[in-house]
Amino acid sequence: MRWSVFIVIQCLIIFIIIGITYMHQDHVIALREPPESISQWYKPQNKRQVWLHTMFKLRREILAIEIYAKMQDQENLQKWAAKLNEDYHKIPEMVPEWEKKLDFISIDEIQKSAKEKRYDDVAHALRELDKSCQSCHTDYRAVTATMYRAPDFSEMKIDESTLISHMRTMSKQVNRIKIAFVDGRQDAALSAFLELEKSMNSLGKTCINCHKNDLKAYPNMQMEQSMTDLGQSLKTGSLQEQGKALGTLAVMVCAECHGTHRLSYDAKKLLGKKKSWGELLKHL
Repeated sequence: MRWSVFIVIQCLIIFIIIGITYMHQDHVIALREPPESISQWYKPQNKRQVWLHTMFKLRREILAIEIYAKMQDQENLQKWAAKLNEDYHKIPEMVPEWEKKLDFISIDEIQKSAKEKRYDDVAHALRELDKSCQSCHTDYRAVTATMYRAPDFSEMKIDESTLISHMRTMSKQVNRIKIAFVDGRQDAALSAFLELEKSMNSLGKTCINCHKNDLKAYPNMQMEQSMTDLGQSLKTGSLQEQGKALGTLAVMVCAECHGTHRLSYDAKKLLGKKKSWGELLKHL
């Protein structure tokens, strides 16, 4: 009797949680967190990016098998099938938690069909394997890439200040320029403009750490020209010209970089933060 009551209570709790989640579905995004063991195959723990290179190998091997099955080239087909078999079996060695998700049946069928020259069966097994791959990618690829491939700016320093603090200062400088020229305060606008120029140059000294192939990644020549145009506009341009020049600059020096770096960094922070039940309930 006690067990039946316990089971009923557990079922009620589950239904309540499902009901609350459904009622507040506009506040909930469900994502599947990858096993922590995969982190050892990404930077900074793994310099060679072994996980990524294994995935690249698998993609190449699957394509090669598809090509040679169509050509009915058994020698090359078996060669690439053997490579696929070897690399596919590395997945559970790297992430043991995913072993049950792997489609070893299709892998074995590819080996067997290739050996027996059953080329149509090879193609069928490849399609089944692809379904398995896509299923896992749907659940984990975007989250894993965000958590382990997005850059981490949290420890970056600029002129003894954190990157976040420096970015907030730059945002204020841009808006100070706007406020000042709208209100006809030219000197204040030019002062904020010079401060922004200095902040941009300080930021650029850190960008080169990643953008090693760029002679000057930030501010680049186009950004510098846009700064020149804004500076001239603040001195002699109309209100409309000043607004257009500032808008162009803001897109170049803020929005374009944020579209890549800020989005991925914010998502990385959000996904990496462990939520308590109290925090989760606040959003319901």
